[in-house]
This record gives sequence, structure tokens and C-alpha cells, in this order.
Amino acid sequence: MTLRTSLLAAPLLFGSAVMALAVETADILGNYADIAQAGYEDSLTLAKALKVAVSALIAAPTEANIQAAKHAWLAARVPYQQTEAFRFGNPTVDEWEGKVNAWPLDEGLIDYIDAGFGSNDENPYSQVNIIANPVFEVSGTKIDATEITPALLESLHEVDGIEANVATGYHAIEFLLWGQDLNGTDHGAGARPVADFDTANCTAGNCDRRGDYLVAATDLLISDLEDAVSNWSPTGQGREDVTAENSKGLVMAFTGLGSLSYGEQAGERMKLGLLLKDPEEEHDCFSDNTHNSHYFDGLGVRNVYTGRYVRIDGSVVTGPSLHDLILAKDPALGAALLNDLNTTMIALGAIRTTAEAGTSYDQLLAAGNDAGEALIQNAIDALVAQTRNIERAVEVAGIEGVSVEGSDSLDDQAAVFQ
Repeated sequence: MTLRTSLLAAPLLFGSAVMALAVETADILGNYADIAQAGYEDSLTLAKALKVAVSALIAAPTEANIQAAKHAWLAARVPYQQTEAFRFGNPTVDEWEGKVNAWPLDEGLIDYIDAGFGSNDENPYSQVNIIANPVFEVSGTKIDATEITPALLESLHEVDGIEANVATGYHAIEFLLWGQDLNGTDHGAGARPVADFDTANCTAGNCDRRGDYLVAATDLLISDLEDAVSNWSPTGQGREDVTAENSKGLVMAFTGLGSLSYGEQAGERMKLGLLLKDPEEEHDCFSDNTHNSHYFDGLGVRNVYTGRYVRIDGSVVTGPSLHDLILAKDPALGAALLNDLNTTMIALGAIRTTAEAGTSYDQLLAAGNDAGEALIQNAIDALVAQTRNIERAVEVAGIEGVSVEGSDSLDDQAAVFQ
């Protein structure tokens, strides 16, 4: 599978002329849960493929094998990013998600970093370097890290309550495969040498422990995704929470759509980096994959609203949708919101196309790159606009209790994103 295949067979403009049909809320929420389950199943499948590639790299540390492992990681991000639309409203997802997708991270907790880049004076563990130190202290307690296992990594994740101490998940694996990106706003991702995993020709030291960490982190990711699949299975708590009571299920669904669109993606992931001109604020900063990360987050929102998800094998999960619900209540608003989602995907697609043509997201953030800033700001504006209509849809549907993360009132806060 290539990253390009994931747009997939679904035309962006589908549904704009669909007649509003009577639809049962229970059926909408059942399809919502089916899409969640399918997305996590696909994420698990590709995490297992990543494990195969990682194992091959450790067994034979060659340039071809590290590139294969990187490609497997990039592929694994495609379905996972689409599941982020299930965050913020679903308690079981929010309690779990930080283990697999926490960012940004102080990478010096995990491994060696450049002497002048990556330390954090506010985090006493930002240069612990677990890989180089089999024993270290946390708040006066000696930690035995002689054997690097999934259980050890889980115990060290966000150690001492510091969120930047990310020891597990996709971004820990990303850092181990790519290393630090020291290019600033110039072109280029991290460039970890394959010799970092070659125990017979180890140049950076601790190659055996680095391999152990990579394997343990990948195993833990698989275990966590197995939990996610179980959570959305027919007897899972996530599915039960959504489907047990229609009104609460709709609150969860719309909360996720609005919060990912506004506070998380438009704000934390896009506007903050643009304001600071700082590639360290990118979501997939080591791999320079941020253009895809943003794109598939946006697609995940559209999937949930339209009730349609294209799986990694090309099959489609589809059914009654939130779009059907809003169309039935206010056809003009339903059409407007779908148009907003399509506009957002076009804007995110423009960033993605530009990056794939050779101008990376790092470069778009650079001071003085007016065209790059305009591309990013256009996508931010589209995300803000769609969130306004998500809030209007909530009102039209008569749903109470939806709180969009990052804003008490979009009309009052919109200037933050200009």
C-alpha cells in the first residue's frame, strides 16, 4: 500500500446532492462505532506490518531495511490519523490515546541528542537517555532499565507527570527510526544512520539497547491497538458508551468533530507552529510527515460526518450518518457543512501536494515564506469555518452538552486564528 492510495476511492464531493432521508439515530451511532472499529483494526494490521519490518532491521541492519521500516511507519500513520476524530468526546479513547500518539516529546529521554539541540531546562529528564543508561533516578528512586521491555517503557511514559516525557507510541518509534531533524526550516528529515542498530559495527554506542527499545516500543504499540480494537468491538466499552443512549452518543460524536477541527488541528498542530515559525511544533517532526498527518486528520473528521471510511484493503464501511441527520433537519446547513469539509480537504490536499513535490512542511513554516504561510493559513481558516457550522449543526439537531475544545465561543475566538 502507498500513501497515495489512501484518498482513496471516495470522491470528495460525494453526498452534496443526496436527498435527505429519514434516519434513525441508533443506526447513525452504530455506523459511527463500526467506522471506529475498522479504523483501529486497520491501524493494528499496519502496526503488525511495522513489527515485521523492525524485526528485519534488527536482524540485518542495512540501509534497505531501515528504509523499509520507515516506510512501514509512514503507512501505519494513514489509518491511525483517521481515528483521531474519535478523540475528545469518547472517554475510553481519551484515557488511552496518550500512550500511542503523545507529542511533542523531549527525545533526549530516550536516546542521544545533539549537544546544542533538544534539551529542555524545564524538564529534569530531557537528557536521561534511557538507551545509554541502564540505571538512573526518578524523583530519588532508582530505576533499573537493564532490560528494556514494554512494561518498563509503559512505566516511564510521562514519568514524574511531565507530558513531554514520551517514552511510548508512534512518535517514540519515529524518533528511533529517523533521529533528530536538525534542519530547522530547511528541507530534510532526521537522518539516523543504520549503524545505530548494527551491533557488529556500532558507531554511536548502545546499538543492542537501541534495538531492544525499538522492538519493545513496537510491541507495546501493537498491544495498545489491540486494546483499542477490543474497545470498539460489539461488547466493548467504547461502543457501549456511544450506543447506549442516543443523546450522549451524538454529544460524543460532535464533540470529537469540533474539538479535533478547532482546538487541536487548527490550533495546537497548525497555528502554533505557524506563529512561532517552529518546525519542532510539527506533529510528525522527525520524519517530515506532517503534511500527511494533517491531511488524514482532516479526512477522519469527514469520514465521521459522512459515515464513510475506506479501509486499507479498499473495502468501504458506510451507513447512516451525521450528515443524513443534519440534512433532514436543515438541508441548507447540511449542504454547507459538507461543502466546508470538502473545502478543508482541498486546502489540506494543497499542503500535501506541495510537500510531496519537494517543499516540505518545515519550509512552509519558514520566516519570509509568504506562499507557505498562506497555504497553512488557508487550511486553518477552512478548519475554523467548518467548526462554526459544526456548532450550528449541534444547535439545529437540538443536542446539548457539546463542548468544542479550545473555544467557548468560536465567534469570539476566531481572531486568534487570523
